[in-house]
Amino acid sequence: MTANEDQEMELEALRSIYEGDESFKEIGPSGFQYRVGDVGDSKAFLIEISWPETYPETAPNISMNAFFNNQISPQVKQSIANKLQNQVEANLGTAMTYTLFEYAKDNKEELMEHHQPFNNTITLAGSDGTLEPTNITASNKKKDKKEQLTKSQKRKLADKTDHKGELPRGWNWVDVVKVITKRFCGVVISEAFILCI
Repeated sequence: MTANEDQEMELEALRSIYEGDESFKEIGPSGFQYRVGDVGDSKAFLIEISWPETYPETAPNISMNAFFNNQISPQVKQSIANKLQNQVEANLGTAMTYTLFEYAKDNKEELMEHHQPFNNTITLAGSDGTLEPTNITASNKKKDKKEQLTKSQKRKLADKTDHKGELPRGWNWVDVVKVITKRFCGVVISEAFILCI
């Protein structure tokens, strides 16, 4: 069989095996991603495999550079890629994408044993031209601003409140009385007198 026929057969097999599996994603006719572990798992990682034209006679391209893997240190990524490459060498000449995904799934704990949560850093140029690393943290995000009041709004608020900033007891009673009288009595002679008929 030719390389293209082998690829077509393996593609059909992968589609049937991983049908309905949320961890598997086909990113092209010769590119695949597989997430090892659950989404919330700190030791989960994503393997991306792409086939060159002469696959399976030549090794597939294995990448750990997906955005999903940003919390994994480069050393751990390289270690996983090296262990997968050993499996590639053992299976060269045969359809091996399924074998690689299953190897990673079965040996997840071993592959991630040296994993420590990793903070990405951005390198910024300082004012003197030197490079300074800075960690990305939630404290760097801008805080929501409070709504700004105009001077007249502040004066009105100060006139209504006492020295503690609280409204006096019964400040809205007049409004309550007006609503009650309009609903139940129907006639208001003045705000001080209510006539109910």
